Amino acid sequence: MDKSINYLKSILNINDVVVVGVSGGPDSMCLLHLLNDLKSDFKLKIIVAHMNHKVRKEADEEEEYVRTFSENNDLIFELYELKETIKSNFHSESRIIRYKFFEELVNKYNAKYVMTAHHSDDLIETILMRIGRGSNLKGYSGFEILTKKDKYDIVKPLIFYTKEQIIDYMDNNKYKYYIDNTNNEDDYLRNRYRHNILPKLKDENELIHEKYIKYSKVLLSADNFINKYVDNVINNIYKNNKLDINLFINEDEYIQRRIIEYILSTIYLDDLYKVDDNVVNEIIKIIYSNKPNISISLPNDYKITKEYNYLFIDNNINNNNVVNKDLYYEDNNIIIKKIDNNNDTSNYTIRLNTKELSLPLSFDTRNNGDKMFIKNNKGYKKLKDILIDLKIPKSKRDSLPLLYDGKGEVLWIPMFKKSKYDKDIKDDYDLILNCEKK
Repeated sequence: MDKSINYLKSILNINDVVVVGVSGGPDSMCLLHLLNDLKSDFKLKIIVAHMNHKVRKEADEEEEYVRTFSENNDLIFELYELKETIKSNFHSESRIIRYKFFEELVNKYNAKYVMTAHHSDDLIETILMRIGRGSNLKGYSGFEILTKKDKYDIVKPLIFYTKEQIIDYMDNNKYKYYIDNTNNEDDYLRNRYRHNILPKLKDENELIHEKYIKYSKVLLSADNFINKYVDNVINNIYKNNKLDINLFINEDEYIQRRIIEYILSTIYLDDLYKVDDNVVNEIIKIIYSNKPNISISLPNDYKITKEYNYLFIDNNINNNNVVNKDLYYEDNNIIIKKIDNNNDTSNYTIRLNTKELSLPLSFDTRNNGDKMFIKNNKGYKKLKDILIDLKIPKSKRDSLPLLYDGKGEVLWIPMFKKSKYDKDIKDDYDLILNCEKK
């Protein structure tokens, strides 16, 4: 562990306060041992942050072990018991909660560092996953060994080593640790990369992790260089939540994307994972659209509006933070409103779990190219073809109200068709909409 130890020595100062995330697994216990060995030399104050997810029978035993280790070594033990109900992406949502817990401890103890036990296998998996789903230059680099926050730094000192090397170190030193057997399952995308792709890469080159570390550094260097350029031009192009389109289109295509990514990063901060390539593409698409006035909805109740030569970004948060003020619809033919409950399962009623959707929801008329994933079908179908199949007169198709999510996906054609997002009565849902003919 010489590389990690030397790196820690290069950044630590006397009397530093360090929050370290410790699960009880080999990686985090390895990091804790390294820090504990350096504690006396640097007079460190070490805060052991343990999160008990309460989803495995071994969780309480692991909590007790980390607590006892901390007490026996004069370390401060802090516990977070996960009481929140997570029904969608467990790993993503629990990660957000975990880092909020870390930040609370930073503020409580005035810590300088948050340290986590991410290693080079984690780096490779992250890079591969982001290549698979699409990302930006910095995203493709995986993660940095040190990330600066406003009041503290997040550090990953084990990035130099593989999981196997860490376990060998722990076993050779007879250090105790626990294994999370859920990591052996292939239910999650990361685990599938870990079990099926990573071993093949290592078979080709046992030092592949060093190549990925170099790859990550090269991309980060390029990203930093481009950021400096964007910083020089952004203040002229984007002021007071308003983007000057004439100045924007004079920039290189790649720089244009970086400007949009920069703007989105200032809005979403730690929620940036909610914004993908498709959002950037849609924003650039409306910038170059021949329509002088056009808008799209974004996650978290944001809205992008183009008005002639300017692009505006607004936050349209409503009272209940679920849907926007345009949700409840009325015209000469129908009324659509929220109801508490009924037993109707026809196309006049839709049940939605808003936690699974991109918000806000809104009613609008159709756009060219709209598609819909009809409930119980196997894929998307062009909205135009759906309306033709429903034998809706051409004269009425452009005025038909449609329910959209925040990314512009069609959720419901009231009275006619429901999307795959419609929930059965026995399922979990928190919003019921019903339409009635006038």
